[in-house]
Amino acid sequence: MQIRPILAALSRHRIAAFLIGAEIALACAILCNALFLITARLDMMRVDSGVDENRLVVLSLDGVDDGTASDLAARLRAGFAGIAGVQSVAVANAMPFTQRAGEFGFRLRADDPHYNHQGHIYVGGPNFASTLGLQLAAGRWFSPDEYGPVGDFLPESRAVMVDSAYASTLWPGESPLGKMIYVSGEDGYRVVGTYRSLVRPDPDPSHTHNSLLMAGVPGKHLASVYVLRTGPEQTARVLDAARALVTRVAPTVVINDAATGTEVALRRQYFARDRAMAGMLVGVIAALLLVTALGIVGLASFWVQQRRKQIGVRRALGATRGDIVRYFQTENFLIVSFGILFGMVLAFGLNLVLMSRYELPRLPLYYLPFGALALWALGQLAVLAPALRASHVPPVVATRSV
Repeated sequence: MQIRPILAALSRHRIAAFLIGAEIALACAILCNALFLITARLDMMRVDSGVDENRLVVLSLDGVDDGTASDLAARLRAGFAGIAGVQSVAVANAMPFTQRAGEFGFRLRADDPHYNHQGHIYVGGPNFASTLGLQLAAGRWFSPDEYGPVGDFLPESRAVMVDSAYASTLWPGESPLGKMIYVSGEDGYRVVGTYRSLVRPDPDPSHTHNSLLMAGVPGKHLASVYVLRTGPEQTARVLDAARALVTRVAPTVVINDAATGTEVALRRQYFARDRAMAGMLVGVIAALLLVTALGIVGLASFWVQQRRKQIGVRRALGATRGDIVRYFQTENFLIVSFGILFGMVLAFGLNLVLMSRYELPRLPLYYLPFGALALWALGQLAVLAPALRASHVPPVVATRSV
């Protein structure tokens, strides 16, 4: 198939070819970014929380008075431990897929004037790691004497643990054990160990495992979030019993329903908007591809109607039906290719806008060939019916106006 005659024919229909090419370019830009967003959201929904989700029940309380927090924490812990099926109870400031409660900027050097790093600091009481099912990666867990009272925000204990994946970004190629983290002032926190995974309370594609763990004694500033470990089939029953116990033991506090439930339900609730967004983007992609396909079909059908005489002449000169089909497919391939070329540039431009406004990561290059292949396939399928119709134009059409 010679390309020059096809390009000459397209030059006589520049406006129509340009409009279809522009439609392809826009479709390419939106398709690549939408696929990237869908993939990112699906990956986010599958994120490893690092905890035994199917065995955990979380209760988050509001309105806890600091003056009676220690007594309330002791009574609730004893009451929760007495519920049938509860294996252990822990107190914390937050849990994965709930509200964040300890977001801090920190430094790695005491003399650094800038807080260049940011993470979420979990504060957990005794049994926190074992209740959640955390796994030690390096170093050790907190010793009993490292659990201290919690101040306005952080425990008085100077020990800290770090997510192992996050530690590798803070100290690449080095062991994090014994390293110092400075949250405020000159007194730092020494890293005593790392755990394999503990996702932050509000993970997103840009920030997932930047979590740290500190040891605190339940009481003032640490008496609002309770974690109960039970059997996989008992979480619903234990949740109902725990709610009833809170109402009976602490009638003045309010159960925060948005952050209370089984850990499985909290995950599902947290990612509800991501599922909705993914579904919406799938709908956008489907509508976009449908409109693009209809545009290609309409233009190809129009050109078949306009070129019936030329097609008849070619058939009279010996062109086969396959030659006619390949002509229109090649023509469509060229238009789609030019559109994809500009669409790739547009895709990166759209991604830069999304990065600046919504803190999304950069669009990986491998999404471009996927988008190109999808549009090439769409173009060939869309032009096939008009091309087959053109191939059935009889040679006698060439002589009707003679």
